[in-house]
Amino acid sequence: MKITAALARGAKQALAVTELELDEPRDDEVLVRVVASGICRTDIDVRDGYLPTPTPVVLGHEGSGVVVRVGRLVRQFAPGDHVVMSMGSCGVCPSCQVGMPAYCVQHVPLNFMGSRPDGSVCMHEHGEHVHSHFFSQSSHASFTVAHQSSLVKVPNDVDLRWLGPLACGVMTGAGGVINTLKPEAGTSIVIFGAGTVGLSALMASKIVACSRRIVVDNKPERLALARELGATDTILSTTDTDVAAQVRALTDGLGAHNAFESSGVKSVIGTALMAIRERGTCVITGVLPQGSVVEFDAWQLLRGRTVRGSVMGDCLPSQFVPRLVEFYRQGLLPLEKISRLYPLADINQAIENGISGAVVKAIVVMPHPDASTT
Repeated sequence: MKITAALARGAKQALAVTELELDEPRDDEVLVRVVASGICRTDIDVRDGYLPTPTPVVLGHEGSGVVVRVGRLVRQFAPGDHVVMSMGSCGVCPSCQVGMPAYCVQHVPLNFMGSRPDGSVCMHEHGEHVHSHFFSQSSHASFTVAHQSSLVKVPNDVDLRWLGPLACGVMTGAGGVINTLKPEAGTSIVIFGAGTVGLSALMASKIVACSRRIVVDNKPERLALARELGATDTILSTTDTDVAAQVRALTDGLGAHNAFESSGVKSVIGTALMAIRERGTCVITGVLPQGSVVEFDAWQLLRGRTVRGSVMGDCLPSQFVPRLVEFYRQGLLPLEKISRLYPLADINQAIENGISGAVVKAIVVMPHPDASTT
């Protein structure tokens, strides 16, 4: 079938919104009519050649849509189901068996290699192969073929346009707090970075009743949004700001109980450790290039502080995404306040607005004739 998709042809090139051919789903796959798909920093890093995904490729890994057809072996989904598309996983390795698919031993080949495990693709341009199955979905397209492991069923009465980012950015932030940090009610948290991940962590920290919620960023407008979303305190980070000292001043001189780092900046990670109290915990979600070295004052670790990473919210998406949908329905996770919708034709402008900080989470809406969200 013919589809419209945003095609990344080569490093640092604008995406080409073009017509492609899409194959039918295989036995373990699902054909999805994509309603919308978020733009994540990972998509941009692949576009710019910083990650190993081959081109040409259709990106997108925060998709939402409606099931059209299912393969012969698919039992959990049926035509008409509303779904969010997250990451692919093998389902049988030790991490998958304990509900941690982000740590799947096949995570890189299933999500970053732009093909099925056997090397085949489902998208084509003028008879030539186009890499597909990015995060087992490639959802920057009007229709896509996704592996069933990446799908999560969601209620049919929720506007799908806003739900795609639950699959990655929102899940990473909210899950990093709820599942990784697990802060006790009444404790303090400092969040570094007020992008999609950081603001989702903020909203989650309010849900779990952290009493002091401090947000640090270098953009005043992001801090204003953080206050609107529930920050009790904000700190504008500049070159001469002693952020850790300001955090300690806000937390009885001891430091925060918890820190959540989402910026991916080495110096900020070091500051995050300095901002927590003894026996406090710092969770890192910001992505640094492989081989990056972050230096800590060993004495700070010796005094009972913990530093740990968190990937994709340390969750099982099939269980955690529906929880996030319920938070959204209850008004506890106001996705519209951090998101802006763009037509797929404007995807390059959406990317530039995200890079500049003009928008927190850009979401592209697919060009279906009836403009339906269902």
